[in-house]
Amino acid sequence: MSATHLKIGDLSRQTNTKVVTIRYYEKIGLLASPHRTAGNYRAYDEAALGRLRFIRRCRDLGFTLEQIRDLLDLSSEVERPCAEVDGIASTHLAEVERKISDLQALAKRLRRISSSCSGKGTISDCGVIDAISPD
Repeated sequence: MSATHLKIGDLSRQTNTKVVTIRYYEKIGLLASPHRTAGNYRAYDEAALGRLRFIRRCRDLGFTLEQIRDLLDLSSEVERPCAEVDGIASTHLAEVERKISDLQALAKRLRRISSSCSGKGTISDCGVIDAISPD
């Protein structure tokens, strides 16, 4: 197929997205349903490829599907002020920073737990198991 008419497998390979995920994005409206060829294959254009690349990048950065939907909607209104986009990014940044803080606390605790275990002995004496077991 030409670069302007990609089959779903081609789109999958070029964006490193599973076919089932592409179909899901179509189902929930993040990607428009493509037209079908005479052989009933989905035929995607360059716009779909670009849109899927945008979605993938957003997912890689941890944006929710709803945030991505909002970003996609806003991106089509090029003359609109970007305050809403900034708001979405700020909300996401706060969530990322909260997760980083949680992960740093978890890492500190795991270092403390791991240091209480010599790695010698038996599971019945394991400090790691003792520390993570519920009381």
